[in-house]
Amino acid sequence: MNPYSTLRPTATGAARRFRLSPIALAAASLAVLACNPLQAAEDDKKPDADAAEAPALGAVTVRSRNRIEKLQDVPLSISVVQGQELERLGAYGIDAITKRAANVSWNQGNQRTSSLSIRGLGKIGQTEAQDPSVGVIVDGVNFAYNALTSSFDFVDVDAVEVTRGPQGTLLGKNTSVGVINITTRRPSFTPSTDYAIQFSQRQGLFATAAVGGPVVEDLLAWRGTFSANRQQGDMTNAYNRDITYTNTDRISGRVQFLLTPTPDFNARFAFELQPRAGETTNRRERYTPTPATYANGSPNNAVDNGTRLARRWFTQNSGYTLDDYYAGINNDNQRPIVTGSRGTSAELNWKLGEGHTLTSITAYKDYHFNAVNDEGTPFDVMRNSGGFWNDYRQLSQELRISSRTGGLVDYQAGVFLMDVKNVANYQRSWGNDAGAWWASNGQYNRLDADGAGRALMAASLANLNMYYNSPAGSQNIRNKNAAIFAQANWHLSEPLTLTTGLRFTRENRSNENSSYILSNGSAPELNPSVVNGVALGGFDSYYNTGNSTRWVLNGNVVPAGTPGAVQVGAGQVALTTDSTNAAASAAALAQANAAAQRYFNVATWAALSDAQKRQLADAQAIRKSQIGVVFNRVEAKTYNSTQPALVISPSWKLDRDLTAYASYQHGEKAGISQVVNGISSPVKAEKTDSYELGLKSVLLDRTLVLNADVFLMNIKDYQQAVRVLDAYTTTLNNDGTNYWTSATGNVPKVQVKGLEFDGVYAGIPRTQLRFSGAWNRAVYKSFTNSAQPVENGWTGAPAYRDVSGQRIAGAPLFSANVGIDYRQPAFGDHEFHTSANAAYTSSYNSDVSLSSYAVIPSNWLVDAAVGLGARNKSFDVSVVVKNLLNDDTPRSKTWNSYVPAVPRTVGILFTSKL
Repeated sequence: MNPYSTLRPTATGAARRFRLSPIALAAASLAVLACNPLQAAEDDKKPDADAAEAPALGAVTVRSRNRIEKLQDVPLSISVVQGQELERLGAYGIDAITKRAANVSWNQGNQRTSSLSIRGLGKIGQTEAQDPSVGVIVDGVNFAYNALTSSFDFVDVDAVEVTRGPQGTLLGKNTSVGVINITTRRPSFTPSTDYAIQFSQRQGLFATAAVGGPVVEDLLAWRGTFSANRQQGDMTNAYNRDITYTNTDRISGRVQFLLTPTPDFNARFAFELQPRAGETTNRRERYTPTPATYANGSPNNAVDNGTRLARRWFTQNSGYTLDDYYAGINNDNQRPIVTGSRGTSAELNWKLGEGHTLTSITAYKDYHFNAVNDEGTPFDVMRNSGGFWNDYRQLSQELRISSRTGGLVDYQAGVFLMDVKNVANYQRSWGNDAGAWWASNGQYNRLDADGAGRALMAASLANLNMYYNSPAGSQNIRNKNAAIFAQANWHLSEPLTLTTGLRFTRENRSNENSSYILSNGSAPELNPSVVNGVALGGFDSYYNTGNSTRWVLNGNVVPAGTPGAVQVGAGQVALTTDSTNAAASAAALAQANAAAQRYFNVATWAALSDAQKRQLADAQAIRKSQIGVVFNRVEAKTYNSTQPALVISPSWKLDRDLTAYASYQHGEKAGISQVVNGISSPVKAEKTDSYELGLKSVLLDRTLVLNADVFLMNIKDYQQAVRVLDAYTTTLNNDGTNYWTSATGNVPKVQVKGLEFDGVYAGIPRTQLRFSGAWNRAVYKSFTNSAQPVENGWTGAPAYRDVSGQRIAGAPLFSANVGIDYRQPAFGDHEFHTSANAAYTSSYNSDVSLSSYAVIPSNWLVDAAVGLGARNKSFDVSVVVKNLLNDDTPRSKTWNSYVPAVPRTVGILFTSKL
């Protein structure tokens, strides 16, 4: 069967300039040789099996709907990509797969923060308690976590299907934007052995094998699949040259058994494992100088890494300068991100009376993630600058019944249950250079003035270790849902069919959070006495930088007359622990005296000089600013709701090869149970209404399949990062000012409209051309509380801004995809073959706050392969080139960093089928 895929409307605009290296030129020459006209003339006398397949284009099927249906008969926007097409160009990762389907994209991040978008929707900063906007189903198992797709190779794939618009009335888990369904090859009673091995630049080795056949003839069959993928990255860590960014280190195995004891019953059992391994995804970036001015022209006096590296503390190391910081990667504490997963499933199918089929799918899936990050230098600043440790587990059960197709009505109905547990810890730890790194300019200058101050600055953060508040140090998430669904096709007349579907999902979501110190490190006495009601056992020195007396309680300015507060004169330092709590005051004073003795060899804090008191206050301020918000266990407000999904879609078969359809789809994504700075901050459900008009056609003597649709999607309460009231800081400061922070919340209104088309043409002998494109305008219709981009960080800038009418982050206006496969008979029973895929994306903003510095220019990404093999597939060799034109468009950008593109990679691929 021929491959079939979709993407988006014709892209416009000038193409990027390309640089053609000798390697690319050689690959292009091989492609020309594969089309040798002399060889073609000789072999044209032989029957052309490939040309004979062209009329079968109209028979491309969809398998993700619990029955096999012709793609042309499904009244929805769907793309299908065959596994053979992916294998020819080594497209095994989710990023590569999305470049071969319509109006779908993968958003750059690490193995936890990456996400999928359909029609521009889905680029979200990962919140552990949040559902993906785009659902993923693999062999009938629904994934409820973005990370499950980001660090895996999808091998031995039969087909990939992309369905756009809200889903859930037909099977599985509900989604608000669309779903990607990946089906692998199933066990068979026909023996088979397939293998592939590829050698690539940067010591790349990819190998996969799939073996299967009967165990007990006509009763039990099996299929085992194994893959290994290892390669060095294109960027080297100067601190340790054996560490490259981003390396690949993946091994996985899957075994399936098919049991067929009777003609009316079969069962498929599967187990898969990807052992834990590490890949250096984080810190694969280049740094650039921070702009000297903000967008309004005011000077940028903020402390940045360039400012810090100019300090004496760091310039003592003459072997590392600011130029080295900009030149490449050089860090001492960055560790590979460790991921791994296990899964098992059981699919049972019973054929019942009157043409009904009952299907049960029981599945378990888990995922491990651990990131240990560095601040980006070889200094001992952050031993972990912030990294998640995740232990994710999901258990699901689906039961469906399907009727026989045809007649007045055919239908499917079922129930779906899912239980998700996710324990997420965000750890941060500081080193001996952290105090000098995180100090303000004034704090640094005062502490670096003498030996005692330098010792105090070094100790201020050294060896401190926390479950840090981002958005909580520790989360214990539990998401449970139960659903009933049904969908029916009403065959009202020979040409007219009405599809209707309904679903109700009951959601129950909870989240327990806390944030606390794991180890006080080298200077526990420098802790505050208390933060947010959590006793930390230190003291509270405070220096008044103002021009008038302030009332201060536990290191925080409070209204005059607040009980327990201490008055601190302008330019004075005082101890400010709650004076109404005698025990706390005495304990704090003891710690202050201990600090005076340790750092200045003075018996009491009171005996210190004013300069020494100021130094001690500076060190405490550095430590307190890094500790941030701590809080004891808090239960976020539980999210409980019943969410509907709906589809109404009439289709009219104008003739055998032309079908028109319309559809209305409603879907909802569950709200979020979450905590912001220790206070419950729930997020409302995201609700989508989607309208679509489409035409599906088979033309030109059935050699051309061309499908197109126009669509409109209105989304209410779109979930993404927004500015929200910081209730914690507002209450803490209590000065009549509202304080704001960024957190996952709701955008009131988003609208997406556009045109999609895709097709495949096989009217040229031995050639198949696949093409797709989209014009997709995704905008914020109402969004008045967006975070300010970094260039708007001047003093006095509003806390948020109105971006209503602007395009959504990560949503290009145009995208397109063109793929070609050509085969030329040669040497009797062999053939030359060449394949290529070109994916175009117009410019878009990669920053959720829409920074002007984060615009990614339009670009083409081209992969190509050329080879020679036996027609019976017993042996084949190909040269495979990724990023043939060496496009260097950054993957993401900020105002002082960017993630470079992966350069062109050339490999040689050997495959065989026995």
